[in-house]
Amino acid sequence: MQVVEYRPERHEFAWTFGGAAPARRVRPGTCLRLWTEDAFSGRITSTSDRATDVLDMSEVNPQTGPFFVEGAEPGDTLAIHIVELTPARDWGASTTIPLFGALSVTERTALLHEPLPERTWIYQLDRAAGTVLFEATSADLRLELPCNPMLGTVGVAPPGREVRSSLVPDVFGGNMDTPEMRAGSTCYLQVNVEGALFSVGDGHYRQGEGESCGTAVEGAMDVVLIVDLIKGSPTAPAPAWPRIETDTHYVVVGSSRPLEDAWRASQIGMIAWLGELYGLDRLDAYQLLTQAAESPLANVVDTNYSAVTKIAKALLPDAAAYDGVHRHLREQARSAR
Repeated sequence: MQVVEYRPERHEFAWTFGGAAPARRVRPGTCLRLWTEDAFSGRITSTSDRATDVLDMSEVNPQTGPFFVEGAEPGDTLAIHIVELTPARDWGASTTIPLFGALSVTERTALLHEPLPERTWIYQLDRAAGTVLFEATSADLRLELPCNPMLGTVGVAPPGREVRSSLVPDVFGGNMDTPEMRAGSTCYLQVNVEGALFSVGDGHYRQGEGESCGTAVEGAMDVVLIVDLIKGSPTAPAPAWPRIETDTHYVVVGSSRPLEDAWRASQIGMIAWLGELYGLDRLDAYQLLTQAAESPLANVVDTNYSAVTKIAKALLPDAAAYDGVHRHLREQARSAR
């Protein structure tokens, strides 16, 4: 297996999906060992830092990439298997930001009262225990929370020469902010341009579903992933919305506003996947979905909201999505560690 290591310098970050020159060219089957900076570009390091003082809002969510995948063409499906996610620092940061967050006044939800005040929390990482430490600022409360590393952003270049901010989730993936994007998961994305041009970033050491205040426990991440390519065909159409496969679940992520449209997109995406896996027509798939689906939120804070539809494999007959790519990549991952 070819292994490519890439640790970008600050001037090499990508800030958009689409519109950025490839950082590297890789072949399908390549293992990538990467480093990603946190969503704050490393500018928040202490509880005294305030977002409005230290952040450049044109430089948030820095991306590592994009990577040009040789042979990838529009209509193909890119498979990105996350092998390992390891916090690259011993602490992570979270903060409230004016005009941002699900429970705050925002530019899109304009109200007369003032935005919530700014505050910053630093979470210390205990690697041995596998926890991050929440320390309240208004009371004597300290909680050890499980460290659950994930990637907030995994995406490809969008179609039609579009250039989209790395803050945005959409059909191309992007800033979906779902905890489903963790080690052991395989993400399937529709290829829209030659080479796919995928990038990753926005590491979270922990995040609750919905990402309520808009920032998780943000941290730099060491990332190991394997990229593969599924050529488009009538039996393997590219997914309209991002799909994730784990050992236990099939998952679809939809992104839109209002939130119910994001949910609808994920539900429609799962109906299509059930049809491909089991030959069901839309109504049979709709009925099965209604009785079996789970619907956690991913984010309710970004430019588009993201909703998840997932179904446990234990409820379904055995199937081999994309001819068993996930299982194959899981086997490859064992040799990549």
